Amino acid sequence: MRIVFMGTPDFSVPVLEALVREGHQVVGVVTQPDKPKGRGKAVLMTPVKEKALELGLSVYQPLKVREPEFVEVLKGLTPDIMVVVAFGQILTKTVLEIPPKGCVNVHASLLPKYRGAAPIQWAIIDGEKETGVTTMMMDQGIDTGDMLEKAPVAITDEETGDSLHDKLSQAGARLIISTLKKIEDGTISPMPQTNEGTCYAKMLKKTMGNIDWTMEARAIERLVRGLNSWPGTYTRWKGKTLKIWKAAPVDQEYEGVCGQVVAGDGRSLLVKTGKGALSLLELQPEGKKRMPVDAFLRGYPIEAGTVFEGEPKEV
Repeated sequence: MRIVFMGTPDFSVPVLEALVREGHQVVGVVTQPDKPKGRGKAVLMTPVKEKALELGLSVYQPLKVREPEFVEVLKGLTPDIMVVVAFGQILTKTVLEIPPKGCVNVHASLLPKYRGAAPIQWAIIDGEKETGVTTMMMDQGIDTGDMLEKAPVAITDEETGDSLHDKLSQAGARLIISTLKKIEDGTISPMPQTNEGTCYAKMLKKTMGNIDWTMEARAIERLVRGLNSWPGTYTRWKGKTLKIWKAAPVDQEYEGVCGQVVAGDGRSLLVKTGKGALSLLELQPEGKKRMPVDAFLRGYPIEAGTVFEGEPKEV
């Protein structure tokens, strides 16, 4: 089929690669405009643009897809279908109606659960044991279109936001090929979504990573994994930021206040929480590299009784 592909971040790249590998005619790749990043503010291409140029595909970077001038560009490409993966702009009715076979989205959850911007991370934070990817026909709502196919993916006890991102990205690449074949064959049956069991996966913010030590240890540990690698979790110690990259919950109660170090023997660090305690396994002091807890404690001794600063927040 003639396909216009829309996507922007790393998550979108495997789907684009799969479309080309399967012999579909990708007549245009639409991605967000390049933006300055980092301390030097160098203008970097989006991951999708990088891959599209590598594959020799035509790239378009409109500021707004809905602008009449770009709508005409899309019409001129005469796509049979559009495939959209984490593009980052809302598509208007005018755009959605351009391809005769519609617009198919690859979404990183088992819809109707976890509609919204950050379904991967919230599935871990909420303690889900399974998530997956869903292909759906796009409508004007946010992740509300008719579902086409689903591919479940298990969430392990060690899963991080990054590792689950990569699993779902590859699962999405496999699923879109199956979905497109069934659309071509006329053998797919779209299924309307209900609103039952829906969670809105709101956008991640850096402040989410500021640990509230009054939370349960297991909830904090899931937060650490879910926000790894961005935005990451942290606490405050001696007025500076201390990032926590890996931790383990301990189902034992200790005396003291929440955020207090209740055991620190030079090799381990145990912090009291609202329920249970959290063993800190990998840390990163401000301006330094991340390191295992024993290496950290050799350079930054912390005595039992020390209280980390945290703040209550809505998670």
